[in-house]
Amino acid sequence: MESLLILHAVAAVCAPWLVRRASLAVLALPPAAAFAVTVLGLLPGRWSTAWAPAINLELAFRLDALAVLMACLVTGVGALVMVYSSRYFARDDEGNGRYGGFMTAFAGSMLGLVTADNLLLLYVFWELTTVFSYLLIGYDPESRLSRQAAMKALMVTTFGGLAMLAGFVLLGQAAGTYRISEIVAHPPRAGLAAVVLILAGALTKSAVVPFSTWLPAAMAAPTPVSAYLHAAAMVKAGVYLLARLGPALGDQVPWRELAAPLGVVTMLLAGWRALRETDLKRLLAYGTVAQLGLLTVLFGSGNGGAALAGAGMLLGHALFKAALFLVVGIVDHAAGTRDLRALSGAGRSMPWVCGVAVLAGASMMGLPPLAGFAGKEAALEALLGRPLVLAGVVAGSAFTAAYTLRFLWGAFWDKPGVAARETHRVPAAMFGPAALLSVLGLALAPFAPWYDHAMSGYIGTFREVGPATHFVLWGGLTLPLLLSAVSLVAGVALFLAREPVARAGAALHLFDSSQVFWTLVRRLDRFALQLTGFVQRGSVPDYLILTLLAAIGVGVFSVVTGGPPRLDVPVVAWQRPEQAVVAVLMIAAAALALLARAYILLALVIGVTGYGTALLFLAHGSPDLALTQFLAETVALVVFALVLRRLPIGPVRGRLPFWFRLGLGLAVAAVVTGAAVLAMGARTARPVGALMGPAAEQAGARNIVSALILDIRAWDTLGESTVLVVLTLGVTSLVFLRRTSYHIEPSPHVAARPSRWLAATLPRGKRALAFEVVARLTFHTVLVLSVFLLFIGHSAVGGGFAGGIVAGMAITVRYLAGGRNELAAAVPVHAGVLMGAGLTLSTGTALVGLLFGRAALDMLATDVSVPVLGHVHVSTGLLFDLGVYVSVVGMVQDILRGLGAELDHQIDAEEAGEAA
Repeated sequence: MESLLILHAVAAVCAPWLVRRASLAVLALPPAAAFAVTVLGLLPGRWSTAWAPAINLELAFRLDALAVLMACLVTGVGALVMVYSSRYFARDDEGNGRYGGFMTAFAGSMLGLVTADNLLLLYVFWELTTVFSYLLIGYDPESRLSRQAAMKALMVTTFGGLAMLAGFVLLGQAAGTYRISEIVAHPPRAGLAAVVLILAGALTKSAVVPFSTWLPAAMAAPTPVSAYLHAAAMVKAGVYLLARLGPALGDQVPWRELAAPLGVVTMLLAGWRALRETDLKRLLAYGTVAQLGLLTVLFGSGNGGAALAGAGMLLGHALFKAALFLVVGIVDHAAGTRDLRALSGAGRSMPWVCGVAVLAGASMMGLPPLAGFAGKEAALEALLGRPLVLAGVVAGSAFTAAYTLRFLWGAFWDKPGVAARETHRVPAAMFGPAALLSVLGLALAPFAPWYDHAMSGYIGTFREVGPATHFVLWGGLTLPLLLSAVSLVAGVALFLAREPVARAGAALHLFDSSQVFWTLVRRLDRFALQLTGFVQRGSVPDYLILTLLAAIGVGVFSVVTGGPPRLDVPVVAWQRPEQAVVAVLMIAAAALALLARAYILLALVIGVTGYGTALLFLAHGSPDLALTQFLAETVALVVFALVLRRLPIGPVRGRLPFWFRLGLGLAVAAVVTGAAVLAMGARTARPVGALMGPAAEQAGARNIVSALILDIRAWDTLGESTVLVVLTLGVTSLVFLRRTSYHIEPSPHVAARPSRWLAATLPRGKRALAFEVVARLTFHTVLVLSVFLLFIGHSAVGGGFAGGIVAGMAITVRYLAGGRNELAAAVPVHAGVLMGAGLTLSTGTALVGLLFGRAALDMLATDVSVPVLGHVHVSTGLLFDLGVYVSVVGMVQDILRGLGAELDHQIDAEEAGEAA
């Protein structure tokens, strides 16, 4: 199965190239191959591969009778629709490649959905079908109608999918497994919430009331999309879910209490609405909704007899409805319209197309000897014990007969007063798929008993057998046959009274479901806007208060609802005297920060707490963390100083009372400290720290921290580096928001001295002699130190991040001494180039390691003796660290360029304006 899914994925990716060099028909090969493999039984019954065992997610697939039926429908109809599409769309249509890719990807997603044997895997494919259906429905991006229809389908089905995911989690936890086959074999008591949430997903996907509004709107999609998604594939996903989980949940409340009544209501309302539609596709769309209501009734009954009837209707509906949608495309293609009021005489000009439509329509009405008749008889037989539901289905069948006749009359019959529509020849690639599907409804009907036997394995999984139901072509003169005849007579009467019926439907039409939907969306959007305006006022203190209050609330809630906590963790005041001294200094700095009335003082005392944290790391024997914290805190202080130049230095007046801020801080501290203590008390496994030493030695490192960052959690480090680069670019870009270029103009007050270590100095009055002396004496030494830290990181204290920050500090000192011109001279390479090169080097090293080694950073590890330098350990980790080093240097340069050089330019411009 994985090979078939990969085949669809590769074909979808290559679709634009394939379509340009061949045609859309070539994309019929992947679903056709899957169809052949499924029909010939070349796939094993079940197989699985571990994917994410920690969350019980595995690539588990199963091919039982129900999965084989759905797989054949999905792949067979998909291949025919792709052949049909090759002539439906113009060969030079620029959207063909995009359309082919989406359709192929959707077919693969549906194939994975109907064969998945894991609830979470089923959800993955479920959401993939949602995404690709959104792209297919919105095929024409320039059409407002297409965009709205795609958005509606996405919103409704995504809502149902998220609810279904929650239900899957509850069901899986109750069952102790996410394997669908095991859940069906040993059904758990899932609970009311799980059943309702799973039903929400199924009903939204299959457009059952009250979620029906999206399917008629989706007719804005091209006709081949409707023939596939809305007849044989996507809308069947919800019905399939009912069929798949029915054996496990069918006897639980409120499975049948919700599914059957909603299915009957859907069948009646959609059938009534179809009687006054004038667009052939929308008429079939409401007919599809009605038929999905019937399938929901059958599979929602929760017993084997009704499920057998549902399986029969599932096959028959896919054949006749896909054929009728393709016929609509042929009529639209040949006559140039789908409006039944403008069509007349098409039956005489296209007799073969008319014959195909009549054959498919007869199957939809339930006339013998067609597959639709066998399914309809089985459905009526399965519902004999439920009189109210049976009456609703008979009435819905009458509507089905009426709108089928309305469709055939509207598309092909001569209409008085309407001129005959001129039509052109129908391509064989369009006529063939529709004819084949229609004929299959006739050819497969005699095999109904065999189909009954083939589905017995699936039917046997139901705990409730239900009424004795037989899927046969002729069961004799029975009550279901009489009820079927009654529905047909009533349907003919409704068709003959079509004008009064249409007027009555228009008169009784109280509201438009589409308008209701978009009204709700607009009001929700307005409410969200008002709520956002109330909560997000642009005040950073308000955001911080809300965040801290939420943290306190979560902590209190966890303690109150989590039962008595374990408090058997020994609390030690300090282990070494210096820890107590550092703690006192940090507390004093924090208290001083509360009393500070100037920004610069506040930044300094906050920096003291950061340095104190570094000292605590050092006292606990973590020099790597201490060095990194010390360097990062120093850079942060420089950034604060650069920004504070543009802020008032005067006294800061707190908008909130001092005691409120103090109480909030103490509460947050208590929650954070308590959470740490409780977490340590709740530990049941052996701490992982004891395993770090041997793991570092195995990686060839003598520095545990560096080994953890570069070998054990290399991908995590790569992700963090990427996030830092993106954040840096985002923050500094805001500074340049009003500028058209990132180029920094030279200062007009600079004295250039290229022969000295400092290429430029600041004007008189702004020069800092201390910075100039330090820059001239230490710049090159500090750079050498940064490279030294880079190379020793795998064996001693250091690494790419620490080395990069040290190099950044050297560049910072030169900037402080000489301004933005000196910054340009110190680092002549653009910051974006440095960050990009660093990320490319880190990513490339990891990927090359995956290609040629056993792990991401396990390709190269050797010791080299270098003259003068001595012993050097060269490894893939060193190259990875070099990328981090270059990225950090680029980030520091970008910060200095944005928060330093650009602010310098703004200050110079303001001073020049004042002088003028």
